[in-house]
Amino acid sequence: MWRTFLFVSVLAMTVAACTSLQSPQASDRQPAYPPAAFTHRVGTTQVVLYWNCLRPDPGALRMDGVAHSPYFSSIRDLEFELVGANASERVVSQTRGVARDYVLRTNQFSPFQLDLRTTGSEVRFDLFYRYRSQQNLRSMLAGPPVGGPQLFAQATTQFLVRDVCSETQHRIPKPAR
Repeated sequence: MWRTFLFVSVLAMTVAACTSLQSPQASDRQPAYPPAAFTHRVGTTQVVLYWNCLRPDPGALRMDGVAHSPYFSSIRDLEFELVGANASERVVSQTRGVARDYVLRTNQFSPFQLDLRTTGSEVRFDLFYRYRSQQNLRSMLAGPPVGGPQLFAQATTQFLVRDVCSETQHRIPKPAR
């Protein structure tokens, strides 16, 4: 009797661990990989960004894109800062934004949009993006065991992408026909 109870309990926990207990997100339909609607791409093994730069009116720039986590889970708090730099390398315009989803799970896409009011003196636009992840921390098995409670802090990773709206840089190659 005890063995049957133990077996059923272990089986139930295994099934529960493999099943998502979260409700489906509003974005059940994920875009195809890589998203064909975007012209620019940059990324690492943790986060890949796809985007387009649009000019909705003469004094504005819109960066419309998606973030993708192809291999890692629990990318958290993905933030963006889009800045316009003039010929003297000085920031003359800037805006901030975040990915729609706070947590970016494995193979999930999360849209983002940055609207920048331009001054007209920008010669290029740079993108800073940052996120928190446990993937950047050293493995717990890397050192000797330490007494006391284990703290699972999340390291912040930041990147800079220069000239994000360039006609020649960060472009997704067109498929050969």
